[in-house]
Amino acid sequence: MAAERCYYETLCVERSASTEEIKRSYRRLAMKLHPDRNPGDTQAESEFKACAEAYEVLSDPERRGRYDQFGRAGLRGTPGHDFHHMGSEDIFSMFSDIFGGAMGGGGQRRARRGPTRGLDLELQIEVTLEDVLRGVEREVTFQRLDTCNTCKGIGAKPGTEPISCPTCQGHGQVRQSGLGGMFQMVTTCPNCGGRGRIVVEKCSDCRGNGRVGKRRTVTVKVPPGISEGQIIRIAGEGEPAQAQPGQPAGAPGDLHIGIVVAEHEDFQRDGDDLVTGREITFAQAALGASVRIGTLDGEAQLDIPAGTTHGTLLRIPGRGLPHLRSGRRGELVVATGIRVPKKLNERQRELLRELAQIDGVETAESPAGVWTKIKGKFKG
Repeated sequence: MAAERCYYETLCVERSASTEEIKRSYRRLAMKLHPDRNPGDTQAESEFKACAEAYEVLSDPERRGRYDQFGRAGLRGTPGHDFHHMGSEDIFSMFSDIFGGAMGGGGQRRARRGPTRGLDLELQIEVTLEDVLRGVEREVTFQRLDTCNTCKGIGAKPGTEPISCPTCQGHGQVRQSGLGGMFQMVTTCPNCGGRGRIVVEKCSDCRGNGRVGKRRTVTVKVPPGISEGQIIRIAGEGEPAQAQPGQPAGAPGDLHIGIVVAEHEDFQRDGDDLVTGREITFAQAALGASVRIGTLDGEAQLDIPAGTTHGTLLRIPGRGLPHLRSGRRGELVVATGIRVPKKLNERQRELLRELAQIDGVETAESPAGVWTKIKGKFKG
């Protein structure tokens, strides 16, 4: 996996930057990288969304604290918006207080037609290799913005209604002249944020936002064979669409669960295969043997052929991980290492000396060995 870029580097700020510095830097980068200013530039669009993700984390004191202490791993289980699948205009709407409705570079905000869909949320969960082998169900608790029951998402005090925005006359957009009136630029109304209506008497429960934070618990079914970085989508568990006066409610967004596979003490994953190591003795390597070896689900028999050398890869079919679609299991790959004893009894030494003589090789204990000659020099 490619290394994940630091959020501070993404926003071009120091780790000690204040909230206001982070906000200013994000606004500058977002205006520069907006897709309307860089048509057809996929890299700029990707950077634009990465900046939004970084700003969402660093502008939240609690999430920033967790990120500073633990990195991205500290954000697991805390929901954030799925900016990678979000449109640029949705991002601008989310942070309208920063941009004031202006896109800046001459781009024109595209008018929405029909009900607006709610935003997607994204969080991560960690699973073990045992979970990958068998599949697992996890309960995930998170917080999202839900429609306020008191005002039904309108944001107005019960018994009152939003009024037409006096700045844009209810159109949601305003025209601004540039270069001495030579051209006009259409931008989102800074007063109503493009809604065309404003709330005069705000709902006391949601303070005019139309939505309130609520905790949700959902069950996530992790299928056998899932891989690091894969996404499980739970439809309709993202944020509900924000109510718009005179329009039907749009569909809620989705919840995207990112999978992180924890490191295992004994096994490493290679696709659908598992890799582990096993020490064997010289006698087992030379003569061959059949031994029992631990797997993720019990034990299996490992056949060691005669003449096995150090680093030989032996395979046990069907004891790896299941393929996500077919369910067929990969192999358990065992890397052999020959164990050399550090202490020998006299009988073992005698047998090894005899083996060395048969092979015609010198050892430190050979009668005419190099070591013997060196010791003789010192004694002389």
